[in-house]
Amino acid sequence: MTTAEKTSFTVLRAETPPVPALPPFGQFIGGKFVPSTSGETADVVNPATEEVLTQVPAGTAEDVDAAVAAAVAAKASWAATTPRDRSAVLLKIADIIEKNREVFETLESANTGKPAAVAEDDISSAIDTFRFSAGAARAFSTLGADDYAENHTSVIHREPVGVVGVITPWNYPLLMAAWKIAPVLGAGNTLVLKPSEQTPLATLKLAELIADEVPAGVVNIVTGPGRVVGNRLSEHPGVDLVAITGSVGSGQKVAASAAASVKRVHLELGGKAPVVVFDDADLEAAAKGVRSAGFWNGGQECGAACRVLVHESVAEKFTELLVREISEITVGTPGAGDAEIGSMISKAHYERVLAALEDVRKDGHTIAVGGNAIEGQGYFIEPTVVTNVPAGAPITSNEIFGPVVSVETFSTDEEAVTRANETIYGLAASVWTKDSARSLTVPRRLDFGTVWVNSHLVIATEMPWGGFKGSGYGRDLSSYALDDFSRTKHVMYNRG
Repeated sequence: MTTAEKTSFTVLRAETPPVPALPPFGQFIGGKFVPSTSGETADVVNPATEEVLTQVPAGTAEDVDAAVAAAVAAKASWAATTPRDRSAVLLKIADIIEKNREVFETLESANTGKPAAVAEDDISSAIDTFRFSAGAARAFSTLGADDYAENHTSVIHREPVGVVGVITPWNYPLLMAAWKIAPVLGAGNTLVLKPSEQTPLATLKLAELIADEVPAGVVNIVTGPGRVVGNRLSEHPGVDLVAITGSVGSGQKVAASAAASVKRVHLELGGKAPVVVFDDADLEAAAKGVRSAGFWNGGQECGAACRVLVHESVAEKFTELLVREISEITVGTPGAGDAEIGSMISKAHYERVLAALEDVRKDGHTIAVGGNAIEGQGYFIEPTVVTNVPAGAPITSNEIFGPVVSVETFSTDEEAVTRANETIYGLAASVWTKDSARSLTVPRRLDFGTVWVNSHLVIATEMPWGGFKGSGYGRDLSSYALDDFSRTKHVMYNRG
């Protein structure tokens, strides 16, 4: 192993960090904040400063039961609203987020350690998600009513599934809530949402601000640990579908709990996105693409460009360009100038990423840049590039979920495709080439739900997001999300 080329990353620190406007304390059930049935609380920490921001209730199964009861009581009247009326509510929610953009950006940054650019993008994307779903709710397309059997007229109805249980992750708290809330409501369902116990603040703030715009019981929020609140949501007989964005392990637990009541499950799980750089690629563009997409949100992103496979003939040049790009990344706290990446989400996750880097050292790989914790307050880790990675090494398949990108080489197109697919994940990948034929054929052979050509991590609300294999099933974004939160009913009329 060679010595790291650069270990002098420092953290830019804001002199006066923005102060977040905290949401009320309690569980949001039936249109208002109410006390939890438990007196226990959980600390909510700013990971960039290690400061405790506030406490939220450590909810109970009884809290979930009360929230589900509120959602069940509201589901018939909400399902009976017209698509136009539901669309108007979603547009109002988008307007409320837009009006309070600074409030949400400050909350997200304080709760997650995100730099301003990432928080701003999250809030803009959340707004766009609600506005898109408002339009999509009015534009369901189904098979036309007609006679498909003699003397019988068939009509297809698209119906809400009922009550949807939602479990959201810590890496994009408000955005992942929007990805679920918008299509769930747009399709006519009510919901009970469990945010990550680490990052509940923006979701609770949203509940506070939209309480007068959404009928009571349509949106309910219960905070608490996954093993209690998440498990009860998954197994609850009053929940008709449970949707989670999270790790593979969390998805497996949700699916297992849901199986007892044979409820539908929507899983958006982990990823280990390969970046396949061919010998004819624009290497500078590819290196800049990995800088952006591999380290966005500190690499705490399931579609991150974290595993580069580069053709052996251009590997040295590409690696040189990549190391130069990563060496220029600026690390900082919320409110600190032009920081590109912030802290890890928590002390526990910070320690997991550092443990993974220690494994990299033990495996004898080269750390070309970074690879260390950054001294001082907060859970910061240097942007890291690991090179000379052989086929089959653990780092090629284990999701580190931090600011770490690995580089390995291949010799033929066939080898590139085979090795890219050798992972339990199937969420996202990218292909970098100037060859038009290759740009058409290789993506078709990659076993991933999204494949970019000459870019990575560019997301459009109109296009579906979701994976194959261990990355789960179901689709977020696009009209497919509203399909996932609907059910199809066939009514046939005998005219004979």
